[in-house]
Order: sequence, then structure tokens, then C-alpha cells
Amino acid sequence: MIMKFTVEKNLLQSAVMTASRASAVKSAVPALEGLLIEAAADSVKISGYDLKTGIITAVQADIVSEGSIVLNAKLFGEIIRKLPDNVVSISADENFMTKIECSMSEFQILGTSAADYPDLPAVDYQKSFGLTEKLLKNMISQTNFAVSDNESRPIQTGALFEAEKNELTIVACDGFRLALRREQLSKTDMSSLSFVVPGGALNEVEKILSDSDNLVSIMLGSKHIMFVIDGTVLISRRLEGEFLNYKGSIKQAEKYNIEADRRTVVDALERVSLIISDKMKSPVRCTFDDGILKFLSNSALGRASDECAVKGDGEGLEIGFNNRYLLEALKAAPADHIRFIITSGISPCIIIPADGSSSFLYMVLPMRLKANEV
Repeated sequence: MIMKFTVEKNLLQSAVMTASRASAVKSAVPALEGLLIEAAADSVKISGYDLKTGIITAVQADIVSEGSIVLNAKLFGEIIRKLPDNVVSISADENFMTKIECSMSEFQILGTSAADYPDLPAVDYQKSFGLTEKLLKNMISQTNFAVSDNESRPIQTGALFEAEKNELTIVACDGFRLALRREQLSKTDMSSLSFVVPGGALNEVEKILSDSDNLVSIMLGSKHIMFVIDGTVLISRRLEGEFLNYKGSIKQAEKYNIEADRRTVVDALERVSLIISDKMKSPVRCTFDDGILKFLSNSALGRASDECAVKGDGEGLEIGFNNRYLLEALKAAPADHIRFIITSGISPCIIIPADGSSSFLYMVLPMRLKANEV
């Protein structure tokens, strides 16, 4: 017997599900399609790794015999998920045959040697900072939608993290829109830092995070980033390259300032978006009038118009936008009241808090409008 332990099914299922997010779906290295299971002391450590992102989590267990093995992530996960809610016993012999028992259920599956599993990267610690799980989760969800999926510009497939003077700024951009969130840090050991995390890794971080006030530690190495989240560790490579000079990009003349209720604008925009499909790429026409924001959409499906009350006068300025880009920015904005900063029909629209704070900024580039669309 090279390994044996017992553990609560629900605890094991949660750990397996978390680590599996980093396992490779298909790989030339078969071990990467598996999970590394390591039993030692009073816990079982479960690791998933696809050579880009690694997730390590641990669960309390009764260890009968210490050892390690690699099990196929998909099969092992499905078995554990289907087991009854009871104590699970897992044992593996010298031939890597693994027995999984729970109540009246029993499985025997073949694993592979833990020696075949690649080592996860070590993070050569340089700097670190901390913030709560809830805050980091919100900041990621409110920016990561703007990360690019265009691999020809690798640096834009990640989000920029900047920490300076106990303040964290996260920025994502894809060439058509920009999302920025800024909050105070609760713990830091440096004056300033800047790094880019792949959007895919941030998606996994967001899934692991809870809405608690527990502290997340973010540790920076020369080539990797480590997120330590309540017993779970996610390690990701850093993206190298020169990120967009976002500070220069968001500086523009403020000809018009229009304040609005965010939810009211979202509702009106969602209604006129009903006749716009991804295939048609029809812009929504926004007209900023005196006290009124009008929306108009035309497509092969029909025509829709709506409007909502605002504070300010855009003097009838018309701007076309990709409805999805504008909606995603408005839905992400963490404020009930927002301010549109607009200059012309060909200039980006900037959305900031109506109270003048710097907690968020969204920028959406306009689309060309056809003159005959009225």
C-alpha cells in the first residue's frame, strides 16, 4: 500500500473541483490531465497544473498511510461528485491501482506515478500585498470582461495590476474598451509595483474567491504571481511586455458631463438591444440631449427606440456604440449614479462615478454611424 486515507466527501469534492480548474483538458503530457494527490500528516494536498496556471488546495483527512499518486482529473472528479454524502476511503497499491470506497459504492481506477507529474513553478518572492476576498473578487469581475482574447497581442490578454501608495489599480483593455478599478490596500510591503496577470488565471481566481472579508495574499515573483486564498494557492505566470499607457489614453477634453441613474440607463439600453444580434454588428445610436438620453437601434430584425432622464445637456450629440461593450461597462460600474464624459461623436465615452471619486473608470470607443439611419 503506497497511500491510504479517509475524508469527508463534501470536503474532498470541493477540493477536487477547485484543483481541476487548472488541470489540462488535453495534453501531450498525460499526467497534466490528472490531479496530483498527496497524503501526508493530517491533510491531503490536491494539485492541478496545465503549465500556465497551477492550483494547490488541501483538505483535512485521516491519513492511514502517507503517499502520492496522479489520478485522471475528469474521471476522479465525476466519481467523487456521484458518491453519497459520507466518508470516502481512498487507497492505492504499488501498481497504482486506486480503490475509492464510500458507503456501498466502490470504484477501482488506475493511476500513475507522482514522479511523472511536473513540478509546479516556485515563486521567487520579491514583494507582496493583501486585500479581502470580497474586494478582489469584485475588482476582477468589474474589469476582466475587457481583457482581450486576441493572441496576437499577448499583453492585452491579461489585466494590469498596479500598487502604489497603499492603492491598488486593475486595468484591462482590448482595443475597443477599457475598464479600470481602484481601491485602497489593506496590507503591503512595498512602495510600488506593476505586473500583468493572464485573464484566464484571473477567471480561476475569481471562481475560488468568496464574498468573505478573509485576507488574500498576492505574492510577486520575477516570472510568476501567487494568490494565497484561505488554504488554496493559485500560481500563474506573468505576462511580459509593454501594457497600454492607460493614463494617457483616458485624458481628454470634457466638453459634456452627463449624470444618470445607472440602472435606468441599463434597462433602456437592454430594451433597444433586443433587436441587435452578434452577427449583425449594428451600433446603437445614443443622443445626448437636454435632460434626456435617447437610444435608437436599427437592424434586419426591426427598429427600437427608448430614452431615459439624465442631468445635463449634450446639445443633441449623437454617438454610436457597440451595445454589448456599453452594457458590460454600465453593468460592471459599482455605483448607482454615474457620469458620462463625452467630447464628440468620434471620441471615446468615459464613464466615472457621479460623486467624483476615482474608484472606477470605463472607456468605450464609438462606432461609425450611417447618416441615413434615423
